[in-house]
Formats: sequence, structure tokens, C-alpha cells
Amino acid sequence: MTNTETGSAFLSEGEERRRRIVSAARRAGSVSVTAIAADLGVSRETVRRDLGTLERRGLVRRTHGGAFPVESAGYETTLAFRTGMHVPEKTRIAAAAAELLGDAETVFVDEGYTPQLIAEALPDGRPLTVITASLTAAQGLAARPGMTVLLLGGRVRGGTMSTADHWAARMLSGFVIDLAYVGASGISREYGLTTPDPTAGEVKRQAVRVSRRRVFTGVYSKFGAVSFCRFADARAFDTIITDSRLPQSEARRYALFGPEVLRV
Repeated sequence: MTNTETGSAFLSEGEERRRRIVSAARRAGSVSVTAIAADLGVSRETVRRDLGTLERRGLVRRTHGGAFPVESAGYETTLAFRTGMHVPEKTRIAAAAAELLGDAETVFVDEGYTPQLIAEALPDGRPLTVITASLTAAQGLAARPGMTVLLLGGRVRGGTMSTADHWAARMLSGFVIDLAYVGASGISREYGLTTPDPTAGEVKRQAVRVSRRRVFTGVYSKFGAVSFCRFADARAFDTIITDSRLPQSEARRYALFGPEVLRV
């Protein structure tokens, strides 16, 4: 066997191993170095190198002892999955976001679990019109006193229980909204806010465009992650709310773009 053939064989073996790691992470929501090493019959150092390669490709984010999958053009987490991840952090973020309501009379609430928690944290006892692409947020708000709920029309995305496509974006384009609560699959200083689905990205882009104030909410793991469709720049936001696991130094870097960055 020639050296070239040997190199190709090792490359193929490594790529297959990394494919299996990504598949396992997407199935379970995360992987540990120890478990993957035992499952694949390789050393933990090999798994760590593989995770480093996958992180550079934007497919996973490494954690202490493992990794979790990053949303991409071909992979998006479901709402059901999101409801089980970082719940205490998302709850704190939602509470802090609701406190920024101020005198807003019209509010956009994005799809996703953190925006759903924001919707639940909005106060009763005052007139408020909420525009949303989230079926779950609309359902939770519809029976509350003082709330007028406008559900954006369009194709229902079953995984996220939200509406998308040009119908939803066109409906949004006719509004002027006081405050938008916007989420994303990733936020980075280089590429801004991104999401895997271009149709969902267009809805988010329109929400940012027609809103007077804009708040981004996302847990620390969103920062530095990059997905397929870019829909906004960090400079477009008045406030960024995340949890305290985002390093203070990184929060300051985002604050240089203009938004106030809150770590809760």
C-alpha cells in the first residue's frame, strides 16, 4: 500500500468517526468524551482532536468533557429539545427581558423557547398587542386579559411550532412595532445573528427592520456560534441579554458595537 493510499484510508476513517460523533450529539443533545471514546474504541485524546476539528467546522461547540451540536443549514433543534436545555438560565433571561417592556404597546415575540418564556413573563393588567410567529406563545397569551395577539400567517414549521415563509414576512412588513424580542441560533461579532432556515431568517429580518427597539436574548452558548442564514448585525440591537456564563470580557466586546449587554 502506498503512502497516499494509507493517508486516504486514515482520512476516511477519521471522517466516518467524526460523522458518527455529530450524529450522536444531534440525537442526544450532547456527547461526552469518555462515552464516545468507549463507543468508538478510540482514545479520549483522539475524540478531543475530533471535537476540535468539528468545532472549527462549526458543527459542535465544546464544553468541559464533551460537546453539543450547533444548528446549521442541515440541522435545527426542535422546540421540544430546547425546552430541556439551560432552563434556569433562559428563565432568568426572560424575566430580565420582560422588565424592559417600558411603555411599549406593540411587541414582537420571536419563535423559540426563550421568547416563549418572555411571553409568559409579560405583565397582565395593561393593554398590549403581541405579534408573534410562535404558535405556543400565541396560545399562552390569547386568554390573558388585556392581550391582543396577532399570529403571523404562513407555513407551519413543525419542529419549532412557528410560522414562516413570505406570508409571515409580508404581514410583518406592514407594521410599526415598539419592541421586538428576537432570538437566533448563533450570534458572533464577525457574522452577526444567524439561523439555519432562510424562511425563518426573513421573518426575523423583517421584525428587526420594523421595530423601534430591539432586544436579543440567548444563552451563553449562542455566542460565537454561526449558522447558515444571516439576518441582522449586533449593532441593530439596543440590548443583548444572556446569562452569567458568558465571560465579562466577551460581553464588553459585544457592547463596543453599541448595545447594552446584560448578564443575568
